[in-house]
Amino acid sequence: MSIKSVGQFYVPPSEVLGLLEVFRRMVNDSTRIGLVNDASSLRSLSLLSYNQLDHYDSPSCYKLCAISRAAGILAARKKSLRRAFSTRIPYVVRPCLVSCYGFKVNSGGLEIPISRGKHLRLPLTEHTLAIISQPGVEVRSFTLTRNRLSLSIAREAPGIECVSTVGVDRNLRNRTVGNDEETHHYDLSKTVRIASTTMRIVASFKRDDARIRRVLASKYGERRTARTGHLLHTATKTVVETAVQRRQAIVLEDILGIRRLYRKGNGQGRRHRGRMTGWSFSMAQR
Repeated sequence: MSIKSVGQFYVPPSEVLGLLEVFRRMVNDSTRIGLVNDASSLRSLSLLSYNQLDHYDSPSCYKLCAISRAAGILAARKKSLRRAFSTRIPYVVRPCLVSCYGFKVNSGGLEIPISRGKHLRLPLTEHTLAIISQPGVEVRSFTLTRNRLSLSIAREAPGIECVSTVGVDRNLRNRTVGNDEETHHYDLSKTVRIASTTMRIVASFKRDDARIRRVLASKYGERRTARTGHLLHTATKTVVETAVQRRQAIVLEDILGIRRLYRKGNGQGRRHRGRMTGWSFSMAQR
């Protein structure tokens, strides 16, 4: 079973905008109740929060989903505390609406409940309808923001009976794929040049203000991730498509923990350690 999402832009009616804000406040109230009572599981948080959300003018299905989202937020915070990461008091700022109950996809639109016995229809684009109309596709939930509508879909992935195997060798500047019959080499040296250029640009900033330097480093870091991710995705997609066509099983080497070879004090220089720690070897496995 594969789970994906399909999204589109939309113009929210006033009723939807009200629901988005109500849902945001319900999530924050449930989060506050969980923090006060030290409850992070869905069951305990539901027993504590559901009755205290009665004063909100919202269908009951949205109250359950708001509690579920708050439980996820609290669980993530608890995990960060267990790992000794500094955390803040969680608080949802952006209005949104997430639900897996009470909705229908009918007549080219998404029908959602907005009050007892009353539904609202949101039109879907041709692209969204084409995706969810495919055989075997099931719509599991929907997510609404101020300008975005997203549908979570599930589909049974067809099984493939493999007749051979192909190995993938992940290196810093290339990716080699092959077996006893043939071998293909994918050049990824451009990703190393992009990473080196980004590091040099960020290091050139001399402003003695940590906040500004953090913003600039984040900007160029996201740019680097987008550029290198495109190159790595193109190479990986080609490998997977070829393997599917030829009914080959992909075998990856286990290089978990390889970054321990490039820690400070292992005898390598700063440039070499920076180059190796920026190696995105896990993207091929994803």
